[in-house]
Amino acid sequence: MHNRIKSTIGNATHFLQKRSLQFTISITFTIVAVLGMVVVGVSLSMRYISSTEKMASEDNTRMVDQVNLNLDTYLRNMLRISDSMYYRVIKNADLSTDDISHDMSLLYDTNRDLLISIGVFSSTGKIIAAEPLSQLKPTAGVASQDWFISAMRRIENCHFSTPHVQNMFVDPDNKYRWVVSLSRSVELTSAGSIAHGVLLVDMNFSGIEQICKNVDMGESGYIYLIDGNGEIIYHPRQQLIYSNLIHENNAIAAKYDDGNHQEAFEGQQRLITVKTVGYTGWKIIAVTPTQDITSNHYQMQIFALFFIFFAVFLLIFVNMFLSSRIANPIKELEHEVKDIEKGKLDDIKISTAGSYEVQHLSKTIHSMVTQLRKLMDDIVLEQESKRKSELDALQSQINPHFLYNTLDSIIWMIENERYDGAVTMVTSLAKLFRISLSKGKNIISVGDELEHVRNYLTIQKMRYKNKFCYEIISEPGTLECATIKLIVQPLVENAIYHGMEFMSGDGEITIRSYFKDGDLYIDIADNGLGMPQEQADALLLEETSRKRGKGSGIGLKNVQERIQLYFGHEYGLAIYSEPDEGTTARIHLPAKPYQEIGEGEGGGLK
Repeated sequence: MHNRIKSTIGNATHFLQKRSLQFTISITFTIVAVLGMVVVGVSLSMRYISSTEKMASEDNTRMVDQVNLNLDTYLRNMLRISDSMYYRVIKNADLSTDDISHDMSLLYDTNRDLLISIGVFSSTGKIIAAEPLSQLKPTAGVASQDWFISAMRRIENCHFSTPHVQNMFVDPDNKYRWVVSLSRSVELTSAGSIAHGVLLVDMNFSGIEQICKNVDMGESGYIYLIDGNGEIIYHPRQQLIYSNLIHENNAIAAKYDDGNHQEAFEGQQRLITVKTVGYTGWKIIAVTPTQDITSNHYQMQIFALFFIFFAVFLLIFVNMFLSSRIANPIKELEHEVKDIEKGKLDDIKISTAGSYEVQHLSKTIHSMVTQLRKLMDDIVLEQESKRKSELDALQSQINPHFLYNTLDSIIWMIENERYDGAVTMVTSLAKLFRISLSKGKNIISVGDELEHVRNYLTIQKMRYKNKFCYEIISEPGTLECATIKLIVQPLVENAIYHGMEFMSGDGEITIRSYFKDGDLYIDIADNGLGMPQEQADALLLEETSRKRGKGSGIGLKNVQERIQLYFGHEYGLAIYSEPDEGTTARIHLPAKPYQEIGEGEGGGLK
């Protein structure tokens, strides 16, 4: 493949070399323009497709929202009827003396268009009152019905069933009606005592069917309704699905979150819009085949091709005219520009022949070459100075609060005649600043860096009254390797201030240097509060990591930048953490002996 591309380019180049500059410019401009138009055409086409899909998604969302609103009204009517029956009739009646059948009959007559039946049952499934039919079939088995079990099991909620045939009552007309049942536990009062029972409200399923059926989803789109387990409540082809003649992706759709989704089902790409019906767990699923959305794309593509062909025909004549005006003067600049391309910027002479524009271009190129030569020299000096200034600024970000707090601790020890502790703290502080200065060097040995950390930990351990303990472990040979000054201490500070300052128990900090796969690693581990790994990963990315906290002010991001500035982007800092388990900061450096680097500033380390 690579050889074929190379051969094609070579043939094209050989062909153009035998043609005039005017022809070359014309054909090149035409090709570029055509490619540009193709890109624009494709971009517009993709934008049109994206816009069409977005509009379809928005239309589906509006449709689903409207269906959800209608279903919500339908279900609220069920709740309203249930509440009226419970709080206005059952709650106010003593079943030992009062008959609730009359009030139940009035409620049924008022909502006859919505209701199939209303019934009140005891905790054993015995019927207490019902409308319009009140005689149960011998095989009804009320206590074993799902709606009855759900109501008795969770007495504090209302429960909506999936559609089913209501055949509990003896019906003279032998009608079997599809209903959606709302059941709830109720308190029944009889002779002053209270017992639990179940209120059943059966709504006509045709109401749900009409709500979903009347939605216009385009040529092939449709809406269906499922419960939280994926069981179909309504589907426009429900009978075919039950007959196993067609299939639906309802089991997978039940797992979708609300919103728009793309799915492939039985070889067909579909746009799926999902909306959960409140307080039921039901889901409205709107299905639109992608081919319905993209049916008009073909006409758009034909129009784009026609436009491109017309534009190409026009551009050929325009480019031939323009190329003749600019070809000859540019040809004279060819040799000088080639010298510039080769980097020959010294004593370059630019031809000023040709039209005013070409002359101005020639003078501009000459001025550009002069300025470019000067800028290149200035940039080299500026970058070296900027690099050193940034490193010095990063290394100097030591929080004065640490020094103030340490001196306060020393004064307190002296005032309380704890001279040994004060001497230890002063000695550690002196060693700390001696290594921090390091005679102005940026590269020090791992041994010096760990000694610097040991002095820092000595001070902090005394300040925190032995609230934590620490251990420094060095694998043989690691102490003689080179590292950057002040990259371990900021990580130890984070372990103290953020890892264990608010711990109830004793803290532990372990610092370990070791070799792995030929590279040097330094781990700073603590048993502090920890954090989610996502938050730990963000510490090296967020700008907030640059802000000064209670530590040195040299944030994790700064440590990362210093390591990569000296050693390259394949090295740096990684944070591993788990809540309540602690945090590990891992420094990755090349394993280079300090003696090979000497007192240099690390400019050749990469």
